[in-house]
Amino acid sequence: MAVEITDANFDEVVMQSDKPVVVDFWAEWCGPCRLIGPVIDEMHGEYEGKAVIGKVDVDANPGVSAKFGVRNIPTVLFIKNGEVADKSIGAVAKEQLTGKLDAIL
Repeated sequence: MAVEITDANFDEVVMQSDKPVVVDFWAEWCGPCRLIGPVIDEMHGEYEGKAVIGKVDVDANPGVSAKFGVRNIPTVLFIKNGEVADKSIGAVAKEQLTGKLDAIL
């Protein structure tokens, strides 16, 4: 299961991470979010020790969503050294997400 990222723990989990971080911005009511949710959870297991894979519920954590200007969900940000290195918007294939992550590892 992916790491739950909140407004409260965002700096610690994401910005201070020594590994690349994948952040999935999602909501319970979002159909496309439910499509990529299992992919994000799979990536959490596959990249354990190499990257942090987490999810932000946009309804419960509006601060982080606003900070990164997330207007459409699902939005997946790829963050390295506290900077957005890449992003993906919408329900996309797992290969697209893993390719973007592999490129910053």
